[in-house]
Amino acid sequence: MSDAMTAEFDTVAQWTAEVAADLGADYHVPAGCRGSGSPAALDWLLDGLELTHGESLVDCGAGVGGPAAYAAQRSGVRPLLVEPEAGACRAARTLFSYPVVRGDAAALPLRDGAFDAAWALGVLCTTDEQAPLLRELGRVTSAPGRIGLLVLVARDPEVGSPGHGEQPDGNHFPTVDGLRELVDAAGLTVEALCDTADLDDVPGDWSSRVDAVTAELAARHGDDPAWQQAEHQSDLIGQLISDGRIFAELLSLRRR
Repeated sequence: MSDAMTAEFDTVAQWTAEVAADLGADYHVPAGCRGSGSPAALDWLLDGLELTHGESLVDCGAGVGGPAAYAAQRSGVRPLLVEPEAGACRAARTLFSYPVVRGDAAALPLRDGAFDAAWALGVLCTTDEQAPLLRELGRVTSAPGRIGLLVLVARDPEVGSPGHGEQPDGNHFPTVDGLRELVDAAGLTVEALCDTADLDDVPGDWSSRVDAVTAELAARHGDDPAWQQAEHQSDLIGQLISDGRIFAELLSLRRR
């Protein structure tokens, strides 16, 4: 990972868990979902994947673990978190009781067909190993291969190219056509898709808890270069979304 991503998913992840633990249990899931999914987006994925109580879900690139915890609370699934950054693994263990494995999304340390479903939220656009990642998600899920994605997609194919302004460090935003080609090459089909801009707004109590966590993180670590680097990365992505150059797309996939 790039230095900016290491700052966000390692150092800041640990700080996030510390802050959420201090603020209380009501803050754990919203804090763990900072930047990786709103309730409406997670509900859309859970409904599309048709997950039911007792089924297994692997969260690939799980970060602090908020989305997996949300899925368990809403649908009664049994999540396994796979995350490459040690700090995020420790953070997930601090906030949630689900099993966590440190591993690479492009080479998951899991058996073939071991899980009912899998998802990767905001992960595909952070790696240049996009094809292996999708193949791995298909490999570890049992038929029909229920897979969910949240991907930052480039409307502008020049995003990330030299000479087109400052770009987020380490991101690889696929184009709409490029993403469809990747999905097809991995032996997957798109069952449903959705632009997150079309979803319901984030509930006020959720937003207020995320804001409280962010404010406390800034108060504790605002002078730290790792915090500043992670925030700058977030600001750049936010500006690209505001400019309409990238958008967040949800996909519900199945194996062919």
